[in-house]
Amino acid sequence: MDDRQKLRQELRQRRRALTGKQQQIAAQSLCRQLRNQLFFLRARHIAIYLPNDGEIDPRPLMQTALTMGKKCYLPVLYPDGRHILQFLPFDNDTRLQDNRFGIPEPCVRQQHQHKPKYLDLVLMPLVGFDARGGRMGMGGGFYDRTFAFRQNPACHKPRLIGLAHQCQQVPHLELADWDIPLDAIATDNQLIFPE
Repeated sequence: MDDRQKLRQELRQRRRALTGKQQQIAAQSLCRQLRNQLFFLRARHIAIYLPNDGEIDPRPLMQTALTMGKKCYLPVLYPDGRHILQFLPFDNDTRLQDNRFGIPEPCVRQQHQHKPKYLDLVLMPLVGFDARGGRMGMGGGFYDRTFAFRQNPACHKPRLIGLAHQCQQVPHLELADWDIPLDAIATDNQLIFPE
């Protein structure tokens, strides 16, 4: 196991060690952090996720977005095994099914996808992060491949915000060429805008 895999394992253990009450408090705090941010208020089409494996829970923020009349979308794996994501509409009536990783996602057959480049805001889960905007995901590269078009300096949309518990911050993450930089990172304690 290399150092990056060890760090990923340690950070996943940190977030899984949080109690149900700590998770609930973190979710509410995250919602308070983001619901009045200009980038959230202006966004009409927001990609979000359902929490898994101890990830910080964005569902209170998703309910706020739906109440405000915003359109929310969940990431869905392509059934053919491609390592990119499609985004399908989600509301409180959406039927869900587990994907190959056991994560609930909208049923593909009953929905129409929203192309990633037309989203306004993407709230994505993190395993780890640093103050420079470096992110560590689960290691599959799904978000990096899906938003590779953001490596073009002329492309500023969608805004990519990583969500994590404060305990997932590390002093420094080595980034690979294919890592897509984040516009901001939101935790239960702070909002970080990398330089």
